[in-house]
Order: sequence, then structure tokens, then C-alpha cells
Amino acid sequence: MKLTALAAHTPEAVRAALAARGWDAQPAWFAACGVQSLVVLLEDIAESEREALVRWSAKAGADVLTGDGWALVSAAASRLAPLARPDRLPPGLEAVAPELGRFLASYADPPRRWEIAAGALALDHPVLIGVVNVTPDSFSDGGRFATLDRAVAQAERLVADGCELLDVGGESTRPGAAAVSEADEIARVAPVIEQLARRGLGPVSVDTRKAAVARAALAAGAAVVNDVSGLSFDAALARVAGDAGAGMIVMHMRGTPDTMDSLAVYRHVAAEVAAELGTAVARAEAGGVARERIVVDPGFGFAKTPEQNFRLLDELATIAGLGYPVAVGPSRKRFLGAATGRPVDDRDRATAVACALAWERGARLFRVHDPGLAREALRLADATTSAR
Repeated sequence: MKLTALAAHTPEAVRAALAARGWDAQPAWFAACGVQSLVVLLEDIAESEREALVRWSAKAGADVLTGDGWALVSAAASRLAPLARPDRLPPGLEAVAPELGRFLASYADPPRRWEIAAGALALDHPVLIGVVNVTPDSFSDGGRFATLDRAVAQAERLVADGCELLDVGGESTRPGAAAVSEADEIARVAPVIEQLARRGLGPVSVDTRKAAVARAALAAGAAVVNDVSGLSFDAALARVAGDAGAGMIVMHMRGTPDTMDSLAVYRHVAAEVAAELGTAVARAEAGGVARERIVVDPGFGFAKTPEQNFRLLDELATIAGLGYPVAVGPSRKRFLGAATGRPVDDRDRATAVACALAWERGARLFRVHDPGLAREALRLADATTSAR
């Protein structure tokens, strides 16, 4: 007998072993996902449901840890699958099936396209989003691209370096940044977006928290709205994006740039960020944004300490478990400087590493100031997961 230990952190190892022994590609992938070990946390459950889970686990060969109102279940995906089927569900666990079914479906077949205004972006490879800040005070490049000509030139460089979406922002959201009026923000972003659309540079996203700014940007040619407040700043923003058929990035942040650092208090940062993003995307869908047009962003650097950012990066699969495509924006952030000791203008190498780690954990879109190093790192990371 010959024994070979397969890598347990990825279904790719099992898929490859099955494919090498004659399995067709799709059955091999779904079988590999089926034997992959998963851990799910169920909260707000009744005592009777908790007892039913314990009884089920004894028969199913799953591990269950429980407490007052919660249960943590660890099992292969194939063992969990019966809990998502009403016809095979043990008595007392009827409330488990809908959410578990949604999670398992997105786990086995994650989103492969992101629908945006007048088009779509394929997510079968890393998608770079290039930052075009037309602000005087952004933390990394404030003032560098504040004129129309400079902003367009930067956009051309970003597209040439592989960016598939350009994100134009007219209000800094760095810690302590001053608020900008709607009129000033529109005056900054609308002419730039109009020029980028006219020149075929794009698609273009507008980075704004304000419905009026989003409306003007969409009229100028933007295809995506990127709201760093997760629709907590301006409730009308979702309706603007929904009516336009725009894509939407819903980011996690607590408070405002003035207050967010004081709100970085979590017991379990990944789980809490996921729950708060779930509430935010519910607001988006209620406002008319279709599910296939929504991307979620965990908001690295927003209301999070360096330690919390690193934990969130490591546990990014929790965010991917929401079932939406995941975008990340670690580019040049303070937490990278905390690890490397590098100043803000020398963090592109650390940004590239963070993007590669995020890809392995489920992110598909990457917001960067300088795509060169990130593009190389992501190509390498992608090469490890592209066999299927």
C-alpha cells in the first residue's frame, strides 16, 4: 500500500487526484468540494434546535460545539448538504435549510460574473481596479491627479498596466478627512468620468457616499457606484444605482472618517464584518440593486486596527461566504506599514502580497494605486488555482 497526504486547505488537491484517475472535470470538482471540510457558525438558535443538531451530528459524523443560542458545526460539505434539503432534514432543524443551502450553493459555484451598467466583468481571473483620486488630500496621492489632464493621464497608465475598472473619487475618506460638499465633489468627478467614458477608458466606477454625486457620475458615464459607507450615509444611494442598472460595491465601515477609528471594537472581526455587510447588501437589494450587480468589500483600514486588518485578511473566506464577489482595497494602507515599517509611498510590494493572499482566500477584485507589482503577484496566485 502507498499513502500520499493531500493538501487539505484546497479542493484542488482532491480534484487533481480524481482527474488523474480518470474522472471528468466537473464531477471531479464537485466531488472535491464535497469532501472539503467546512466550519459554519449558527446563531440565534433555540434550545430545541441545538439539541437536534447534537443528535444529528452523532449520526452524521460531524463535530458540533454549542453554547447558549449558538452552535459551531464542522463537517465535510457532503455531510452538511442534507441539512440544506427539506426532504432529508432531521426534525427540528427546518430553519437551518434556507441559509445553509444558499451558502453551500455559492461555495460550490461562486459568482463568475459581475453585472454592471451596459456590460459585465468576468471573475475567473483577478480583476484590478485602478484608483484615480481627484482630491487634494487623499492619504497616498492627494493633489497628484486633481486636474483633468493629470487624472486622464493617470487613467491611461492604469489601463495600460492591466486595470479593468477605474475608480474615480472626489472625497478623501482617510481618517480625519474633512467632508466635501455635493457640489464640490460633483465638480471634481463628473468632468473626469465624462472624459474617461468618451475616450473608452473604463468602465468607470465612482467612489462616493452621496446619491446626488452618484447620479451625476452615472449621467457622465460611470457604470459602477462604490460606496465606502455601505449605504449607511445616504439611504437614497441604492435607489440611484438600482434605477441606473449600475454595479455596486458595498464596503464595510463604521461611523465616518472622523469617528471610525474609535469604533474599531470587535469580539470576532471577520464574523462581525460579515454580518454588517449582510445588513448593508440587504439595504442595496431593498433599494433595487439586483444581487448579481453587488460586490462586497470588507473595508481594510476602515474602523479596524492593524491587528484586526490582518485577522480579517486571514479569515477573508468568511466574507466570501456571503455569496457575493469580494473586492479588497489594501493598497498602501496603514496596516501594511505596521507590518513592514515602510512609509505610505513604499508599500506597493506589501500591497501585492496582500492581494495575492486575498485571492487565495476568495477575493476577486483588487483596488490598487499602482497595479504593476499587484498584477504580477496575482498572476502567480491565479496560476495555483487555474487548473480546472
